[in-house]
Amino acid sequence: MKKRGILNTQLAGYIAALGHKDLFLIGDAGMPIPKGVPIVDLVLCGGIPSFEQVLSAVLDETEVEYYYLADEIREKNPKLLNYIQECLPDINSEKMPHDELKAFTKNVKFAIRTGEVTPYPNIVLRAGVTF
Repeated sequence: MKKRGILNTQLAGYIAALGHKDLFLIGDAGMPIPKGVPIVDLVLCGGIPSFEQVLSAVLDETEVEYYYLADEIREKNPKLLNYIQECLPDINSEKMPHDELKAFTKNVKFAIRTGEVTPYPNIVLRAGVTF
């Protein structure tokens, strides 16, 4: 039995299968996921698990080289933006209008749905390499 880290078998498997430059989404409870994109649905109820909890757990097990956010997070959720930037220091990023980010998610390998219910807590992460 796995002892620590992500214990959700579906999510652990998707993370283990990531290759360099693969994209994946961590989104809020209401983020639309394009048809055909596999979803790891972690939602229990509003706010559980939080975006922050999921991002922290995922980053403990995943090498990330770049990320994408919605422009609107700057104004509508600056606290969460600050948290993301603290978790991903020195990692380049790109911001785009939320509608463009939603369309961009058609490129993700899988999506993780959190219980987050604050504005614009959606991030597309690009897998890096550890060597």
